[in-house]
Amino acid sequence: MQTFTITPELESQLIARRGKVHPFERLDATKSAFIVVDMQKYFMVDDEPGCTPPARDIVPNINRLAAEMRNNGGLVVWIQTEAKPETPTDWANLYESYTPEAKAKRQANLGKGGSGFPLWPALKVEAGDKTVIKTRYSAFIQGSSNLKEVLDKHGIDTILIGGTVTNVCCESTARDGMMLGYRTVMVADCNAATSQENHQSSLAGFLAIFGDVQTTEQTIANLANSRKTVRAAE
Repeated sequence: MQTFTITPELESQLIARRGKVHPFERLDATKSAFIVVDMQKYFMVDDEPGCTPPARDIVPNINRLAAEMRNNGGLVVWIQTEAKPETPTDWANLYESYTPEAKAKRQANLGKGGSGFPLWPALKVEAGDKTVIKTRYSAFIQGSSNLKEVLDKHGIDTILIGGTVTNVCCESTARDGMMLGYRTVMVADCNAATSQENHQSSLAGFLAIFGDVQTTEQTIANLANSRKTVRAAE
């Protein structure tokens, strides 16, 4: 599994600016959503164009955190990318960097009925979860999806980001979520990239400026800290 290291230099920068490394040490599950990005066959199966093999390693952590969220009144949202028939026109600049063959395969495999569209079958999706379809790397950018409406309907102020690819759709969604006002945490070992270097760089950049990066263990512990605070107040 890919790892994330907070270097001494980054730690010093964070403490100088924030006074601590992790800004969100208490997570109220009832106001939080675990957003799982693009854990679809297109990014998981070896012969699919977007295959990111490390994404298969994070499935147990995603299932564990999703269960923890549900058990404590949190929301779980599964994001799926769809290459719609109009994508070549609406997002023409994307395909300028594709060969005609690669463009055709993305359109076919990531289409609603394509081989790469379904979620990876080892993911444990429950009836109370939400599914959101997006059409851009970020689920929050205007016109990409209805994710913000779903979160606002449930009174969400904190988002936990997992999925693949760390430095593309996950980071894009996390950054836009932060700039829309959500307390945003990228869960390091619930994210996967095509390389360890890309994974490390993406999370370090996000932690430095945009929000928090925690492990699954830290996230679950911080959910517990919030519960203890509530009980103490009662």
